[in-house]
Amino acid sequence: MNAAELSRYKDFATLLARESAKVILPYFAAPDLKVDEKSDHTPVTAADRGAEMRMRELIAQHFPTHGILGEEFGEVNKGASFQWVLDPVDGTKSFTANNAQFGTLICLLCEGKPLVGVINLPATGQLLLGDGESATLNGRALRLREPGPLAKAIVCTTDLADCEKCFPEGWAALKRSVRRVFTWGDCYGYYLVASGGVAAMCDPVMNAWDLLPLIPVLRGAGAKVTGWDGGVAETAKSCVAAHPSIHGEIISLLNPQGAA
Repeated sequence: MNAAELSRYKDFATLLARESAKVILPYFAAPDLKVDEKSDHTPVTAADRGAEMRMRELIAQHFPTHGILGEEFGEVNKGASFQWVLDPVDGTKSFTANNAQFGTLICLLCEGKPLVGVINLPATGQLLLGDGESATLNGRALRLREPGPLAKAIVCTTDLADCEKCFPEGWAALKRSVRRVFTWGDCYGYYLVASGGVAAMCDPVMNAWDLLPLIPVLRGAGAKVTGWDGGVAETAKSCVAAHPSIHGEIISLLNPQGAA
């Protein structure tokens, strides 16, 4: 893909982020916000549904042959060479608690590989855009900081209970080896990694719409991104994102019996 085509897709991904934010923000901290429960017992609101519908409308207008996979309304044009992956409100639990640590995740896949990714934080006005080779935050170049030794690192996760339930031994080993663990979770935690605020983000349970949009941003900022076992991120159901200098050590701690 040439630079002009890539730029066109990045501009469109940014448009999707801006337009979805216009739908989401009027619902944020609204006293009459209605929260429904999906079949998997996770919350959903009109902001989730409305933002995804707005992005789907724009994609259908501009790229009618492209596929779409979204958290709220499933998949269309399955098998298309280009597919948009959408999570309209990543961190709905934070959103419904009037916590600004939520965002919109957008990814364009080309033949199944993440090409462009967006992490948009509407409540704080921060938009991260990446293509796997470079990343920006509100147009400014973004690179990870050198983290120093793991013993001084801050590590984040979305849900401590998931970590302790899914990988109790490995998670306990990591907690003993780092300075602090915080639940600055969902896409907000990955923003903190990409911007150098924390050393690593570890989530043992991820869906495609949670994970794929993060990959071009994190790698563009210089992070190493894999599954929990150190395997290929694109097909993983979990995520570990960290500076390359400490990523391997984290994977070894999380997998005391050896990574797959």
